[in-house]
Amino acid sequence: MFTKILIANRGEIACRVASTARRMGVRTVAVYSDADAQAKHVAACDEAVHIGASAPRESYLRWERILEAAQATGAQAIHPGYGFLSENEAFAQACAEAGLVFIGPPPSAIKAMGLKAESKQLMEQAGVPLVPGYHGAAQDPALLQAEADRIGYPVLIKASAGGGGKGMRAVERAADFAAALASCKREASNSFGDDAVLIEKYVQRPRHIEIQVFGDNQGNHVYLFERDCSVQRRHQKVLEEAPAPGLSAAMRAEMGAAAVAAARAVQYVGAGTVEFIVEQRPDGSMQFFFMEMNTRLQVEHPVTEAITGLDLVEWQLRVASGEPLPLRQEQLQIQGHAIEARICAENPDNNFLPATGRLAVYRKPAATSFTRSLDSPSVRIDDGVEEGDTISPFYDSMVAKLIVHGSDRAQALARLDAALAQMHVVGLHTNVQFLRYVVRSPSFAQAQLDTALIPREEAVLFRQEPVGATLAVAACVAQTLLDERALAGDDPFSHRDGWRAYGVAARRFGFEFAGAPLDARLTCQHDGTMQLAVGDVAGALTFAPQGGGIDLQFQGQRHRVQVYRQGEVAHVFTPQGATRILAVDLLAHAGDHQAEGGRLTAPMPGKVLSFAVKAGDTVRRGQALAVMEAMKMEHTISAPADGTVGELLYAPGDQVAEGAELLKLVS
Repeated sequence: MFTKILIANRGEIACRVASTARRMGVRTVAVYSDADAQAKHVAACDEAVHIGASAPRESYLRWERILEAAQATGAQAIHPGYGFLSENEAFAQACAEAGLVFIGPPPSAIKAMGLKAESKQLMEQAGVPLVPGYHGAAQDPALLQAEADRIGYPVLIKASAGGGGKGMRAVERAADFAAALASCKREASNSFGDDAVLIEKYVQRPRHIEIQVFGDNQGNHVYLFERDCSVQRRHQKVLEEAPAPGLSAAMRAEMGAAAVAAARAVQYVGAGTVEFIVEQRPDGSMQFFFMEMNTRLQVEHPVTEAITGLDLVEWQLRVASGEPLPLRQEQLQIQGHAIEARICAENPDNNFLPATGRLAVYRKPAATSFTRSLDSPSVRIDDGVEEGDTISPFYDSMVAKLIVHGSDRAQALARLDAALAQMHVVGLHTNVQFLRYVVRSPSFAQAQLDTALIPREEAVLFRQEPVGATLAVAACVAQTLLDERALAGDDPFSHRDGWRAYGVAARRFGFEFAGAPLDARLTCQHDGTMQLAVGDVAGALTFAPQGGGIDLQFQGQRHRVQVYRQGEVAHVFTPQGATRILAVDLLAHAGDHQAEGGRLTAPMPGKVLSFAVKAGDTVRRGQALAVMEAMKMEHTISAPADGTVGELLYAPGDQVAEGAELLKLVS
């Protein structure tokens, strides 16, 4: 076994690898960029080496610096995690040439599975089922059109060197093929430096089911069952679970055998994932087709660990050090059901725009260790951040992974919803509430899974309000009074919560909720009892602090709430969900209703790339005014109405916060 390894990654996967290494007595070396100087993964390792500036191409993708760091610290092997250099054939080869063990497959396997077209030709030779399609090298547009016509529409055009949904187009009719092909090739060339494409039959209502495989240097291969990753947005996974609901034992064995055949075909070593598209037919039967092989550990590997009780990173280290696989196929068993939810910094109600900012509040449910048995705690958190950290625009938007386990799927679903309710994040938008909606949606709850689940359930997944104005106001009023009591201490004359020797005291509160003004009136009897009126709704209000939150009773209903204040904004968390409400200073805002010119604000934190206008320009509604970048995505800011540009408030290259006014537009 190695005595020291370098982890060529960051965030939660670096912390994940470091934890297993520590348990095994293996010392670890972290690498970090300027942005990650104080990151959690740096502290999680025994040593750390600075490798460059914040942008990945100047740090985590500079493999010569990583190799230098490994050699300088005496590391014997490099664990690449996932993303960055994990599937880079040249990096794996450079490790070998530097005398370092690459904790992953040999370069030849990475190369064989790196190009979609070539890998499918290889899988066809190995007897692995393929979707009907064209995977040839010839790329003449007329030939590709003819192949699409032969396959039959709808077809899917995919970049041969692609991933993450880039360079992919579904085409319903022959007349649309040429335009879709040209667009796909442009995007493939820009993203991967290679415009080659393949064409496949577009499977209707497909499920995305993948098989975890492992191989060793002695030629042994096993599969560790499957994961269903069908719930996706923008071709990126949102929820993953194991085992796949509704998959028969016979089909599991058939898919597992095909995955092992794929691994053997490239003499695979280490952890890998063979991904399949599964077609659900009207008669209830299923047919699977090879999609691709990911030659690394997957983000969703914890659900496999949960149902097998195994530590896959430990397996990686043992295999890479020359040991045989710890178990044979017949020794592997499934225990219960596990689901993973990806907690991401993004706004689902705004087309999943990525978010950046400081984690002012980051509270999570109590968690257990990596591996488990059925009688152990059921919740696991994998993350690489702590409260107070900043989610920067340089890296992936994933904040954490929440994994739950139960004796069956129903129990796992209930535990996931309860655990999501305990995820309190303040400081930026996240998808936590959206995940709760998905988990409780009819399709997901009934295991009617396919890659179109999110658009199919759109009506119950987006722009919902789980808390409501009345409860949000009551919670905010209660928190305000508790804060005032804490400040007043033992001085009875400083209390503002209603005690009077006689008579009634009244107090007004102003709020803004969902963009609309909302007033509340609190009346306090001389004995301290309170009545709260929110619009036309009124009722008795009682509350008391409890375990960091508030035990709140209003209108005859009891609620457990927690309120976090950020300036004028109150973030309210309840078992039903979370919301935000603006607490308005009524005196300060008494004259705030004057008409004003147009305002254009940043929809998320990020960097201003360019302005398409200057002060004094006349613009029309919908005209592009500025371009922003966040999380490697560009977003255009357009004019909401006709007007004249009064002033540009930032310059290209400036970093701006969410809600920052970018320019003034005078109507």
